[in-house]
Amino acid sequence: MDKPGTLYLIPTALGSGDARTVLPESTLRQLSALTRFIVENPKSARQFLKAAGYPHPLQGVELQTLDEHTSEAALPQLLEPLLAGRDCGLLPEAGCPAVADPGAMLVRLAHERGIRVVPLVGPSAVLLALMASGLNGQRFAFHGYLPVDKEERRLKLQDLERDSQRADRTQVFIEAPYRNDAVLHAILDACRADTLLCLATDITLASESIHTRTINAWKQKPPELNRRPTVFLLYRAVG
Repeated sequence: MDKPGTLYLIPTALGSGDARTVLPESTLRQLSALTRFIVENPKSARQFLKAAGYPHPLQGVELQTLDEHTSEAALPQLLEPLLAGRDCGLLPEAGCPAVADPGAMLVRLAHERGIRVVPLVGPSAVLLALMASGLNGQRFAFHGYLPVDKEERRLKLQDLERDSQRADRTQVFIEAPYRNDAVLHAILDACRADTLLCLATDITLASESIHTRTINAWKQKPPELNRRPTVFLLYRAVG
């Protein structure tokens, strides 16, 4: 029986532009050695490969899709080439694979099947935002997306605010960029005036903006976040 290949978890750039400015040489070198990828979006994957200086003709690269619509029953087929001994890269649409990303299901199955999993270094919007926020980086929780329903979202925000104060931890969440403005105004309406909110927008891009202010200060001049990738970080100190 062939020795299984290795599943490389390859972070992608957080926006358009030269991916070589945010990825270390070791990651780029491993990326260049692969010819098969499991990707969240084939179009953006090709754009990323081109921006990363990928040396092989893109028409010869094998791309299989793993997105939010991929069923659990379809995952074993994605691993078949790995089980046959071929290495493969897992590419998210942006940032780190398997973090707020459907790739986590595949990684877990790879472990179950005895496939070696190797995470590579690259940008993580969540960690970069936390680093730059000035909020508690010792204790934090990432919640993914908040409820879409307005009342459920309001209750969730108030629960996160109480939990932040009780556990002394930073609450981190994201949203689809086209809903950012709605989420921002929901936060400003639901949370207390002296609670801290960091908005980390367009991280690593020329338009990057990262600021931490009180809810009351944000209310004076809320920013325009529509269609700009943003990480939200909420913190209410103990006491």
